[in-house]
Amino acid sequence: MSLSATLWALQKATADRILSHPFVQGIADGSLPREKFVAYMSQDALFLDAFLRAYALALARVKDREGQHTLYTLIGGVLDELKLHQGYAREWGFPLEVQPHPATLAYTDFLLRTAALEGPGEIFSAMTPCMRLYAYLGQQLTPVVRADSPYRGWVDTYGSEAFEALAHTLEALLDRYAKDGPEIRALYARAMQLEEAFFDAFWKGGEK
Repeated sequence: MSLSATLWALQKATADRILSHPFVQGIADGSLPREKFVAYMSQDALFLDAFLRAYALALARVKDREGQHTLYTLIGGVLDELKLHQGYAREWGFPLEVQPHPATLAYTDFLLRTAALEGPGEIFSAMTPCMRLYAYLGQQLTPVVRADSPYRGWVDTYGSEAFEALAHTLEALLDRYAKDGPEIRALYARAMQLEEAFFDAFWKGGEK
């Protein structure tokens, strides 16, 4: 089994707990209060800005041309993903330029600190859980999302073949540059913990 598959298997219980979280289930059935989704999307746009910078820092550390070209593709994927947030913001009239919530700061600080101080393997270990988790959530929700859910666009984005391809591409970088060990496992596990905390914060209202 590949390293990325091993790490995902170790965190599958956390992923399933996130899938069953009322915030995520509320996206599928449309019952999630709009104000919770709006708060989450504004903060997620901030997170994606940090994710983009982490890719850029990784690009500076990857020396081979194939890896650089792959990261260029992944950077484009983040810019495409942000179109989802921009579309909801335009349609619903909410800002994406907001003050970061503590849950957002905890995740972005972890991500950018890892990207600034560690090598490619560690960086990809910290970044991969986000991509694999969201692909998993989208794929699991696709068969059950209500046709009239106002959040169907979210499910369609993350359940798409295009997003799965991006997640798989990042996993391939993890497999290529990282070696299994306690630090790699800890970084992957910490990212999953921060993902769960992020959803939970905005289910509880996003109060600072």
